[in-house]
Amino acid sequence: MITPRFYCTQTLEAVAVSIYCPSVRASDVEINVDETLLTVHINPYFLRINFPHSVLEDDQSSASYDPGSGYLTVTLTKETKGLEFPDLDLLAKLLAPRHVEAPKQPAIEVIGSETSPQNELEELVDLTDAMSLEQREILEAAENDWQFSQTIVESSSPLQLSTKRYYGFLDMYTGYFTHVAHTENDVNELGSEAESCLPEERRAKRLQHEEKKWDEDHYVADYMDDEYIQELLDWEDPGLGDAECIFTESENMTMLNLPRKEYLPTKSQQRNLYLTLVTLLFAYAYDRRTTQHDPTPESAWTICSLVPAFSALDPPPYISSECVPLSIPTSGFTDSDLASVLMPSYRRSLAFPLYRSFAMADACRNDVAAILAKGRRMVTRYLLEMKHILDHHEVYYVYNKIWVDDFCVWIQASASDEMMLDIAQQLKALAITKSMIGWNIENLEAATLLDTTSSSDSDNESSE
Repeated sequence: MITPRFYCTQTLEAVAVSIYCPSVRASDVEINVDETLLTVHINPYFLRINFPHSVLEDDQSSASYDPGSGYLTVTLTKETKGLEFPDLDLLAKLLAPRHVEAPKQPAIEVIGSETSPQNELEELVDLTDAMSLEQREILEAAENDWQFSQTIVESSSPLQLSTKRYYGFLDMYTGYFTHVAHTENDVNELGSEAESCLPEERRAKRLQHEEKKWDEDHYVADYMDDEYIQELLDWEDPGLGDAECIFTESENMTMLNLPRKEYLPTKSQQRNLYLTLVTLLFAYAYDRRTTQHDPTPESAWTICSLVPAFSALDPPPYISSECVPLSIPTSGFTDSDLASVLMPSYRRSLAFPLYRSFAMADACRNDVAAILAKGRRMVTRYLLEMKHILDHHEVYYVYNKIWVDDFCVWIQASASDEMMLDIAQQLKALAITKSMIGWNIENLEAATLLDTTSSSDSDNESSE
């Protein structure tokens, strides 16, 4: 079945869905309404929309087909008149499957049972004989004033029961890098071991690769000859000046082709998704600024090189959960959380791409804050643009499959505008210092300036 193009509008009393299905017989259309769910089938098209609130198929509802434009318009009455239906322009959210609540109670409940005294005695004897070591220890402790015997257990790595390693969005993927050694994936830092590395091994390889790629001479050259970098720093992103984000026809088509999934992350996983989103937006902000929103053939490489979750399959968090103060709610972020997430992005922007400038990294951080402050629609637009760049690369499109596509769906369906605004405000106020990078950048810059001053004085003396 083909998912047709469509868009939704609403009034105070009804919601209308306009579906593009040219060259069909209107008499063959099948429409079904079930609370929030609308399904439309007209061969070869099938559309299933899950509205945020319930709708009714009553006498005021209608369906009309215009052969000239090819649009079928279905108008349904709102169950609660005057209720606003939010996010009707977020197509991936409308196409997501309806969440079904799991039963909170068991389907079968034991009310009672009848057993004879003899059977109860035999059952008690059997239970005693089958008592586990832990249960016996508890009985012994009860007889000894609840004093348990204690032994120190040596720490060991978690037992691995499978050779498969998972990665990507919510660790849902595996097998995408089985033959990576035979592809021209220049950003893969795990080599042929991409499918077998444990998370801690990925992180170690990433850090080792960053140290290897750090080039003092390249950084100093850009630091001293920064005329073009200053032009890039002065560039203002025209997309962030838009008062309202209205999706184009091309963007709507891309959203229609996104996977139809429902995500059920834990609170910890949800935190990590927001943190990973920051790294994705940082990488795209860098490429967008350095190309002035005119992507080059190197843009896909630049983006993938700057995202640790792509190049090393190493997403946040980069500090353990024990480091987060207990006073911070599960959904909140400390400055340490955000600083630790930005450290790899800063380091990689100073070690990998063409323009290596700390001021550029700071500008990208501010760009990320501005994007997040605009809300889900602007974030979705920027992710769709990143997806477009990677989709047109014969190797790096794989990172769309394991990361970007799912992010585009999750942002529309589950992300919070309030949460992104809070993160944006924190990023704007966050102070990232050169000493935090770990490469003695301040001393390097000071030594370079001192050497330049000394050379200038020597030239003056020689001329005199």
